[in-house]
Amino acid sequence: MLVLLPPSEGKTPAPPTAPPLDLDALSHGGLTPVREKVLDALVAVSGRPDACDVLGVSAGLADEVARNVGLRGAPAARASRVYTGVLYGAAGLDALTPAARARAVGSVRVVSALWGLLTVDDVVPAYRLSMGTDLPGIGPLAAAWRGPLGVELGDAADGGLVVDCRSAAYRAAWTPPAGACWVDVRVLREVDGRRSVVSHHAKHTRGVLTRHLVTRRGRAPRDAEELADAASALVGGALHAVELGPVPRRGARMLSLVVT
Repeated sequence: MLVLLPPSEGKTPAPPTAPPLDLDALSHGGLTPVREKVLDALVAVSGRPDACDVLGVSAGLADEVARNVGLRGAPAARASRVYTGVLYGAAGLDALTPAARARAVGSVRVVSALWGLLTVDDVVPAYRLSMGTDLPGIGPLAAAWRGPLGVELGDAADGGLVVDCRSAAYRAAWTPPAGACWVDVRVLREVDGRRSVVSHHAKHTRGVLTRHLVTRRGRAPRDAEELADAASALVGGALHAVELGPVPRRGARMLSLVVT
């Protein structure tokens, strides 16, 4: 099982006394050359007067953009601590038993605009960069990462279950191979018998599912049907219903998590 998550937009900096980034210590070492190039480009653009415009963020985030300039020497912490948005708050990946943490490290991957791919134990500094950015010197980041991520993830995903909790911008960076059982996780809200797609609450619900998958007893799901069966344990609590869509001609199957 491979669970794919987007990073959180907001990130919590490591304590000032924490050790700095060590690119060579990150998992998926085959991505290091691309990480170096993207990091250099981000540091360069973040020092420009128009950095916020180029990175597509508001002027209110200027301090976070300016912090990018010192990323190579910035204090770093485990990704499970740095990513602290709604999804990660619900997933609680920094508060797991040793067994659940081992499962999370083995099966959960964060698709990142800056690092390409991280495990929850990879140690990184807080940064500001989104996958939808056209980064000077690199170009559109989703396109820049597509080939390298295919190399890193292709063999691991082929023939296995891919639980896709990414947002659209991060899905653009990598598509599972045809041999994978690719399941896209969608969250719907049901009110008075009518259903609608939700956004903010979807992050929370995907986080709940992620935590359930790494903390539940028994073996990890191996296909879409076993994933739906595992998610059904949340019905009556976090979920109102779980529905698995039909096998598509191409692309992902849809797992709908219905909340009220």
